[in-house]
Amino acid sequence: VQLQASGGGLVQAGGSLRLSCAASGRTFRSYSMGWFRQGPGKEREFLAVIDGSGLTVYASSVKGRFTISRDNAKNNVYLQMNSLKPEDTAEYYCAATQAFGVREADMVYWGKGTLVTVSS
Repeated sequence: VQLQASGGGLVQAGGSLRLSCAASGRTFRSYSMGWFRQGPGKEREFLAVIDGSGLTVYASSVKGRFTISRDNAKNNVYLQMNSLKPEDTAEYYCAATQAFGVREADMVYWGKGTLVTVSS
């Protein structure tokens, strides 16, 4: 599985961005898809995961502000980010696994990151 994240950019605090992740392969529905981020000087952290049926789990730090969704017909997963804060500035990564988990170690495939910068 190859993953390509896009949609990052510069946004003012309080604004919104929608990240997309395109996946290769014909068995996309069988994969759980996750979003992670790594801020400057920080460890990579879990944000959200969605399984093939649409079951979702969110980190408490983004619950209510971020929404993960997927389009199995288009092999895409999305992360809608609202009410962005300067502390949301990070490189954002999508990841995939045929299991279901919220840990970085649970993910098998990773895409290159897309940078999100939130200005105050």
